[in-house]
Amino acid sequence: MTQDGLVSRASRHSARETMERLLAALAARNMTVFARIDHAANAIAAGMTLRPTEVVLFGNPKGGTVLMQDRQPAGIDLPLKALVWEDAAGQAWLSYNDPQWLAARHGLGATSAAAVEAMTGVLCATAEEATR
Repeated sequence: MTQDGLVSRASRHSARETMERLLAALAARNMTVFARIDHAANAIAAGMTLRPTEVVLFGNPKGGTVLMQDRQPAGIDLPLKALVWEDAAGQAWLSYNDPQWLAARHGLGATSAAAVEAMTGVLCATAEEATR
């Protein structure tokens, strides 16, 4: 499902396993993982509760740089990120920003089209691997 540029895919696996599968799919594509943030663990540290919610920031500088060369403010949405989370019913989800939506948001031109297509392909493929 896609809403306001956010793509969300239900996973057949737990949130933890979905994240591990996502990381493996990114590694298989030689994507750099820049950060991994466990929001649920941070909530516990703050004395609060939160269902599994974890984000990973990743990318390939060759692809992202092309977007920033076109429109430097696109850097606010880079590197790419994916959120693995669990809803109230216990269903795990993987969500990410649609690169086509990011291109429209930043008014990216033709010089970015190939990079945006490549990002779209990587995100679709890794999401499929992580959730199926």
